[in-house]
Amino acid sequence: MALYAGLDVGTTTLSVVIMDVTAGHLLARHTVAHTAQSSSPADRARGRAELDLDLLRAQIMEALAEAVRQVGERAADLRGLGVTGQMHGVALLGPGARPLGPGITWQDHRALEEIPGAGETYLQRFLRLAGGPAAFERMGCLPAAGYLGPTLFWLREQRQLPASPATACFIPDAAVAFLTGAIPPTDPTDGGSSGLMDIVDCRWAWEVIDRLELPRTLFPEVRLPGAQAGTLLAEVATRMGLPQGMPVYVAIGDNQASFLGSVREPARSVALNVGTGAQISVVIDRFRRLPDLDARYFPGGRYLLVGAGLFGGRSYAYLGSLFRQVCGAFSGGPCEGELYDRMTELAAAVPPGADGLRCLPLFTGSRSDPSVRGSFTGITPHNLTPGHLARALLEGMAEMFHGMYDQMRPAVGERELLVGSGNGIRRNALFARILAERFGLPLVTPAEQEEAATGAALVAAVGAGELADFDAASRCVQYA
Repeated sequence: MALYAGLDVGTTTLSVVIMDVTAGHLLARHTVAHTAQSSSPADRARGRAELDLDLLRAQIMEALAEAVRQVGERAADLRGLGVTGQMHGVALLGPGARPLGPGITWQDHRALEEIPGAGETYLQRFLRLAGGPAAFERMGCLPAAGYLGPTLFWLREQRQLPASPATACFIPDAAVAFLTGAIPPTDPTDGGSSGLMDIVDCRWAWEVIDRLELPRTLFPEVRLPGAQAGTLLAEVATRMGLPQGMPVYVAIGDNQASFLGSVREPARSVALNVGTGAQISVVIDRFRRLPDLDARYFPGGRYLLVGAGLFGGRSYAYLGSLFRQVCGAFSGGPCEGELYDRMTELAAAVPPGADGLRCLPLFTGSRSDPSVRGSFTGITPHNLTPGHLARALLEGMAEMFHGMYDQMRPAVGERELLVGSGNGIRRNALFARILAERFGLPLVTPAEQEEAATGAALVAAVGAGELADFDAASRCVQYA
């Protein structure tokens, strides 16, 4: 039986799976925290979020090698590798897939800096010169800080764009380049996260790129999901015991990969993903834009309506950090142990509604308004407890998701099932229950973890012809 591998280059982790798509289950899974973040504490305080791409390359190879080791002799049955990962950011590559500087991720805020003496930020100038909001209608979203387009514009304004030949690609595309040794193409699932791609015609929006005076030579070829990007470097295949000439497929966005790897029945489902960030996604058959929602290209010529939040696991982590600081401040030493399970245990003892305590979990702003901030309201002496704070935060995230779903209803109608993925749901049964109760729908989780990497493996299986199409890929998903 042929096997397919999937690589997910996440914000904080690297995951590799090896999948038997005929049986619909994983034969190997390896996830490791990557340490490629290279921004100093001072730079992070200034809103910088960068990756050491050479270190990332080495860690990708290590993660792939470990997953291959787990399948032993069956590594010879691998027929393709799919790639996914964090969207929006940018990696600049030269000939031979050589990094021309650090990767800049979706968490980067340099585009929000004020332009000296101009009375506007770089992002505001980007939007104005591009032609205003109307210029981005067919791109599915308004650009935000951390997107490839505004980041390239900031680099151009600072005269920091590299000289030709250079290619601007996404972080998962860079992973493809490291595996194949060639400049990679991109696809509309990732390209739509740039603020510079027409996802209806699946092409770069050259008219906008020209208005922004960005060099056309920076932008790679566009291919559709399932297209082959190249073949695995011979020396990598030999070192890992993989077949020579094994295809590597064009990377897809992690939101789409996670949906593909977790939702068995797209037409009747709402997908909720909670990792570092959070997304609610519903598949639709034709392109449609709704206020405050993204429309993203989905493999097979469909689209996802997406509510993308800057809340999620990061919000729970901020509250955990507060508790840890309080513990340390009063004990005089570090607060030992894992807090998240205890936070959830305390929250479970609090009744629904958190005795009137409410949380808006937008501690770092929203996509549409980076200046908005989070809050706790309705505080009383009775509900000012760690358990109430944790419960209110979880209920606040559920409320944000439900509000996004309400915005989608004119286009998607009523769906019948919630599919929860990501560690923020999988490892928090209380949050899963809160979500199901708020939506009034049953919630299931995929049987296999690492949904995005699984989705990438399914893309490879479709590209290789093992699966007839992306509907067949969805039918490979099993629920717990």
